Amino acid sequence: MPRSDAVTGSHGKAGEVRLSERQQEVLRAAVRAYVGEAAPIASKQISHLLPRKRSPASIRATLAELGQLGLLSQPHASAGRVPTEEGLRVFIDCLLPPRDVAEYDRRSIEFEVDTAATDALATVAASVLTEHTRLLGFAIAPRLEQVALQHVSFVRLTSGQVLAVLIARTGAAHRRVIDSAPDLDQRALDRAASLLNERIVGRTLSETRDALRREAAALRQEADRLLRFALELGVRAAAAQQDEVDVVVATRLALLDQPEYRDPRRLREVFETLETRERLADIVEEMLGEEGVQVVLGGEVGDPALSHCAVVAARYGEAMSPLGAVGVIGPLRMDYSRVIPLVAYCSRVMTDKLLA
Repeated sequence: MPRSDAVTGSHGKAGEVRLSERQQEVLRAAVRAYVGEAAPIASKQISHLLPRKRSPASIRATLAELGQLGLLSQPHASAGRVPTEEGLRVFIDCLLPPRDVAEYDRRSIEFEVDTAATDALATVAASVLTEHTRLLGFAIAPRLEQVALQHVSFVRLTSGQVLAVLIARTGAAHRRVIDSAPDLDQRALDRAASLLNERIVGRTLSETRDALRREAAALRQEADRLLRFALELGVRAAAAQQDEVDVVVATRLALLDQPEYRDPRRLREVFETLETRERLADIVEEMLGEEGVQVVLGGEVGDPALSHCAVVAARYGEAMSPLGAVGVIGPLRMDYSRVIPLVAYCSRVMTDKLLA
């Protein structure tokens, strides 16, 4: 095999595979044809997609080589070829040509995200990705623990309980019911909130807890009773909690456009997995250990119900402190050259809006 034009790509868990220029061209053409046809691809179809003319015998020989490498499969002896997960992985990692987001898509995504209310941003992002990819868009909203705070207010509910309203810098409001001394009326609660607002701006929940605890400890011998109460309320409001993961999944009707989901059993399995939003959040968290758009395929997902699916996702927020993620779920046969740039652009627009 020629080595001067070879490309090295991942090959499942077995190691790596090296492809000649001829094999690269044929694999790339096979994936492109499969994405468009949603059916096994014959050598004649591949020949029309090659950048240079090759003989039918050369194409058939190359297809056989790619089959031996585990990158293509042949469902039946007389059928065409279908890319395997390993073939798709090599294509995505090594052979995917760079592609810009179309001007219409850019303007549409920017408009929808920029004009969305902060509390509805995750819903809008999921819908935008569904609209532009015709796949199942999703978004994971920021958890309270991850965002910097901007404002806090207290509202007396009962003699022993107070509603704490925490406003993040993103504009999202988070509400918590906390215990409180009954002798603090609403006027005193307002003054306590004012004292806290001088101390919390720009701090995350954990940073707020630490700062308030340090100051409360230093004030034990002081006579400022209201400030002590304010700090105690602040510590309770900022207490670590197992906040429910806010995962927004767009309309599931998008999957019905894909021929792979005409099988009711397969469609039901996907829907059942999506009912448990925490499972989707776990999958995305596991795959997003690195920056940029990440793609997991079928068996890599780790969920049997999604074994025929691909997940494409990217984080948004600061590189070292991501706020959430956006992405799509669809069949293994998706147009990765279009989907990956769209997910990346949506992530970037979300980041710009939230960190502006």
